[in-house]
Amino acid sequence: MDAAPPTTPRTEPTDADIDAFKLQLGRPPRGLRAIAHRCPCGQPDVVETAPRLEDGTPFPTLYYLTCPRAAGAIGTLEGSGLMKEMQDRLSEDPELAAAYRAAHEDYIRRRDAVEVLQGFPSAGGMPDRVKCLHVLVGHALAAGPGVNPFGDEALALLPEWWAKGPCVTPCGGDDSGQEDGK
Repeated sequence: MDAAPPTTPRTEPTDADIDAFKLQLGRPPRGLRAIAHRCPCGQPDVVETAPRLEDGTPFPTLYYLTCPRAAGAIGTLEGSGLMKEMQDRLSEDPELAAAYRAAHEDYIRRRDAVEVLQGFPSAGGMPDRVKCLHVLVGHALAAGPGVNPFGDEALALLPEWWAKGPCVTPCGGDDSGQEDGK
């Protein structure tokens, strides 16, 4: 990808956003607090969730990637061995390890600003492992460039998932409730 999608301001979810989320993930949202990033097509692609679900269950993933096209492309990266390469670089590059630790601290700080989950890790394997590129990309999209080095790297490798238009069409679009183009 030539450039990452632009950072978008955090916004309150609208009814159309909730409908899009339901179509993207096939279920209603849980713990939805905000739209943390919008795809260039206009649909949510990263949501911010509460650190605890409505029933009190801890949910440490603050930024949740919802776009099925982006998620599929990230899954392809994960299957390519990229995470192992990233993991190996953590032990070889102290500056990268420090930047990744700073990303972890940023994630925890943002989550703690909502509610402290004492004893829970951040997400995606941070700060010592590379476990889930979906989380790292979600963090990079929500926080903007320069915050999560591995999220930024993965974003740079992704195709423009939005180029075909919205992944779902809530409210008056495809009545099947399926992802567009499938």
